Amino acid sequence: MPETKLTKNAAGRSVPMEINGKPVVPYEGVGKHIAAGVKHSPKIYSCKDFPSDGNKRVGTLKEALKKAGLKDGMTVSTHHHFRNGDMLANQLFDIAKEMGVKDLRWFPSASFPCHEHLIQYLEDGTIHHIEGSMNGALGRFASQGKMKGVGVLRSHGGRYQAVQDGEVKIDIAVIGAACADPFGNANGLYGDSATGLLGFALADSQYADKVIVVTDNMVTFPCVPWQIQGNYVDYTVEVNKLGDPEKIISGTTRITKSPDRLLLAEITAKFCDETGIIHDGFSFQSGAGGTSLAVGEFFKKIMQKKGIKARFARGGSNKYLVSMLEEGLIDYILDGQTFDMEGIRSMAENPGHVRTSPFTSYNYHGKGNFAGMVDVAILGATEVDVNFNANVVTHSDGYLLHGIGGWQNCLFSKTVILPIPLFRDRIPVVVDEVTTLCGPGELIDVIVTERGIAVNPLRTDLLEKLKGSDLPVKSINELKDEAEKICGKPEKAHFDDQIIAVVKWVDGTVLDVVRKVR
Repeated sequence: MPETKLTKNAAGRSVPMEINGKPVVPYEGVGKHIAAGVKHSPKIYSCKDFPSDGNKRVGTLKEALKKAGLKDGMTVSTHHHFRNGDMLANQLFDIAKEMGVKDLRWFPSASFPCHEHLIQYLEDGTIHHIEGSMNGALGRFASQGKMKGVGVLRSHGGRYQAVQDGEVKIDIAVIGAACADPFGNANGLYGDSATGLLGFALADSQYADKVIVVTDNMVTFPCVPWQIQGNYVDYTVEVNKLGDPEKIISGTTRITKSPDRLLLAEITAKFCDETGIIHDGFSFQSGAGGTSLAVGEFFKKIMQKKGIKARFARGGSNKYLVSMLEEGLIDYILDGQTFDMEGIRSMAENPGHVRTSPFTSYNYHGKGNFAGMVDVAILGATEVDVNFNANVVTHSDGYLLHGIGGWQNCLFSKTVILPIPLFRDRIPVVVDEVTTLCGPGELIDVIVTERGIAVNPLRTDLLEKLKGSDLPVKSINELKDEAEKICGKPEKAHFDDQIIAVVKWVDGTVLDVVRKVR
């Protein structure tokens, strides 16, 4: 990254005033930044320029990209519903290389280990930089300062916000769909590459200049239900295989068997019960990780014992949430992404299994969203500091290895709980200051560890409800000291001055930077 002026933002972090040659706004504080202007407007098109019989099929993806005008410096987007089974993004950039196109900005909703294939294109300049989560090998490549541009990390809601607000203008969106018709109506419900939902491609379809829908299951019009509307689509392409079904289904959606993690889940559920968070008609969101899934199962037992049910559960669907829906323990699943075959089946069959998108669930620049209606969100973190700030994108070694996902957006839930181990691999998780700031401490309410619970002092209501409880309530500093007593004080990671990525807050401002690991 060329030298650029740095400034201190409201979180006390030094951040650049411009990224990849474009000016940015430093983080101003929670709820402080006031959005201005109007939404981004894509070009106006006319029906007369499209086939009157609705058949937008072209022979190959390469032909579609040529027709869409792929050229140097464009922004090309993909979605991550295929997870580690994605074949489409790799094909897309293979074709870009064949065409001799350079300096593309890749704008995925997330990347996965299968995208290690794209490192060669980051090295040869086909891809200039990535604006999206960089996991595994891509994150390590960026952390070593090898990417030509600066990465931009956004939440799922922040991605929609960036597109809607014109911060990122997508030239060509390539949307993979398990089922589609020649007109471009598409869903993820049916076919060998079924993913359940296509919500992370919604902004791409609505705002991109050119939209290509690619499927390995082309059906006769109409493809219903349509999660992507064909009226937004320029070209449709049928390929032999879009994704690897065994890898599309997430490997994370299994309840942990670790005794320590199960203890974390049990303590979390007990905390929610004793503080009255679990009540008839409450709502919750938990992730797809093993500990979060275990929390949901403990919730289920408490609800069955009390004879109560939840109004809705937010988040990615899986067999555990589906079982609660079908047993009448929750009225609705408000689904953001679908993690397993039971989730896919349920979405197709159950009226109470509702598909959502980052617009409805998370977009900070909307007339409200779902996040603030959720009674409790159970999330994870790689680090938490004594001010309750949290990190989810790097570890203490500074390497960029995770994406933000919907994590930041969920911080606006009524109560945010992070069940985390006190240390991992003998490295404390509770520290003096997080390596990378992803979530301000004022929005994080409770830290649950196997050796104690720390409640944010701002939540006097929760502390009051815990009086007389036998739960092991401690201060955050006591937890940090206990971790250091066991593991020793962790050594800080060493960084060069080079900024390799920035972390955006949900309103589009710059919260922190990630620097090259020395």
